[in-house]
Amino acid sequence: MSRILLAFLMLAALVSCGRNYSAPQDLDNACSIVSERPKYLRAMQATERKWGVPVPVQMAIIYQESKFIGNNRTPMKYVLGVIPMGRQSSAYGYAQALDGTWSEYQDQEGGRGKKRDKIQHATDFMGWYMTQTTKETGVPVTDAKNQYLAYHEGRAGYNRGSHNSKAWLLTVSDQVAARAVTYDMQLRSCGKR
Repeated sequence: MSRILLAFLMLAALVSCGRNYSAPQDLDNACSIVSERPKYLRAMQATERKWGVPVPVQMAIIYQESKFIGNNRTPMKYVLGVIPMGRQSSAYGYAQALDGTWSEYQDQEGGRGKKRDKIQHATDFMGWYMTQTTKETGVPVTDAKNQYLAYHEGRAGYNRGSHNSKAWLLTVSDQVAARAVTYDMQLRSCGKR
């Protein structure tokens, strides 16, 4: 094999390893999102088939958690406004899954090869988590508002009602619910639901 061909193949392999972590262009239009990123729809449909979590609910929560940015992280914390002290939490990826919860998911659902920055793994995680939420809290997987509250606060926090003292979080959960309804109507209008 010639050196030029080998170099070209190595370069092609390297380029194909890169991932596009940018957000889709129009986050307010579900049809635009799934048209621009068809693998998102395939991943969410697989999660809906496996776990029963509707695509619009998944989309609304991913929007709220990461704005569809696959390598999204929480902001840094600073002391005296300039000295970095680490991130606010270990949340990472499309679903903003915490390290401990992600490890639990990996242990129960398929090993260490699952990555938070891969949409198919992130949506499967969400399906797993929301199904566990239904078992522990009784909140249906179709209830975007309360599933989001349990997702944000953790199931134990949700059961304690910790969200009830956070007016800002209740407002956000209403926005998540409204976005799920909007995404559902949009997906129906473009024949993706």
